Amino acid sequence: MIGLEVIAIDTPNLGDRSYVVGRGSSAIVIDPQRDIDRVEKVLDERGWSASHVLETHFHNDYVSGGLELARRSKAEYVVPQGMDINFNARQVGEAAELASDVGRLRVIPTPGHTPNHISFALNIDEADVALFSGGSLLFGSVGRPDLLGPALTEPLARSQWRSMRRIGAEITPTAAVYPTHGFGSFCSATATVGNSSTVAEQILGNPAFTVDEDTFVEELIAGLDAFPAYYAHMGPANQRGAGPIDLSLPVEATADEIARRIAAGEWVVDLRHRHVFAADHVKGSLSFEVRGNAVTYLGWMIDWGTPITLLGTDVAEVLAMQRELVRIGIDRPVGYAVGTSADWASSSAPLSRYRRASHVDLAQALAGDPNMSVLDLRRNAEFDSGHVLGAKHVPLHELRGRIDEVRRWADDNAEHGPVWAYCGSGFRASIGASLLDGLDIPVVHVDDDFSNAEAAGLTIVRPLVGHRLGAVYAD
Repeated sequence: MIGLEVIAIDTPNLGDRSYVVGRGSSAIVIDPQRDIDRVEKVLDERGWSASHVLETHFHNDYVSGGLELARRSKAEYVVPQGMDINFNARQVGEAAELASDVGRLRVIPTPGHTPNHISFALNIDEADVALFSGGSLLFGSVGRPDLLGPALTEPLARSQWRSMRRIGAEITPTAAVYPTHGFGSFCSATATVGNSSTVAEQILGNPAFTVDEDTFVEELIAGLDAFPAYYAHMGPANQRGAGPIDLSLPVEATADEIARRIAAGEWVVDLRHRHVFAADHVKGSLSFEVRGNAVTYLGWMIDWGTPITLLGTDVAEVLAMQRELVRIGIDRPVGYAVGTSADWASSSAPLSRYRRASHVDLAQALAGDPNMSVLDLRRNAEFDSGHVLGAKHVPLHELRGRIDEVRRWADDNAEHGPVWAYCGSGFRASIGASLLDGLDIPVVHVDDDFSNAEAAGLTIVRPLVGHRLGAVYAD
């Protein structure tokens, strides 16, 4: 459509997209992240004024910036009806329409990802040109239906199937699809495919449109794996409504303060590259490389409300992580420090290091001692798809809760050397290795892609049936 521009604002580490849609001098915003300065920059650069800020659902994976953006831009804030909220907003549902200079917006109830989920069809000249589908229709998948608990999982899965049928029947087939989730988000039921699509293309290629309801529900639920624990805090935060954020640097921490915070059980998070961390770090600090998906796993593993101190090579690393943290509702670290580990260490929190290795190294070590301790930190579905023979499986997000079990296992097997920890790429294994090292459990960090494991000479076993039904292996 001439004059219509859709700007996607990616948040890669959460697997989400927000959208700014402009035409003429007006714009609408869909599902904005907490750090709304990115949206405001788009509006300012194009000379657009936002008339509406729209939410497709009350998000489970991030705190929305919608309320604050609507306040600052004097736009109308529009949310799904049927939820208790602590702020003023227009609640919309079945048959609602919104008039804007960008185009007419039809509200399409699409429950499934959440009970009150809605999608927005942008209609211009009596044809839908875009569908903002939130966590409903994704590229090659749908939003997962289990985030609100097991009692609602099957009913929401069935609602999701019916929502797909409604989209197929009511939306102009040529309309472009703009989902919020599905770019690595844990809100996606399965992996998504591609970065753009139309309703017609999804009807042809998305499994949600090609199977009957019972098959869809059975396969959807069977494919679900764990999701981050911090999700439990996001829905309530969004119902309360989030205010402005402060991305200025916190108080600078001294070496003595860093030691005190580690001793007190606070989290001291080292943002440097995992290679640097392994070679030289403050004992008891945790490796969450800012270049990776640090925020998801930090939010998943931390006891909510634990104070956080950030350590980085430079201020840019600290500011980048602060931005990531506010998106999941961790608004202010208690401190920060930049420099090298030598600047942060003290007699109470000395320097430490551990070995990094490849899968070739692991294969050679196992050839010399088949009884050595190997720890697989991947999620259930990954482990089920193939794992190193004899590996103990503890998903990273379970490691802190099972640390006594892991310690006993490591101690019982101490004569065979340290624990060799691996994951899919080396990123999660770095987090796990830093945790073990801080607890005086000897560890080797396998910093390698698991796709290299079999070629490196490791024996990979693949269960015929995975965790949910009990592992069964071929003879």
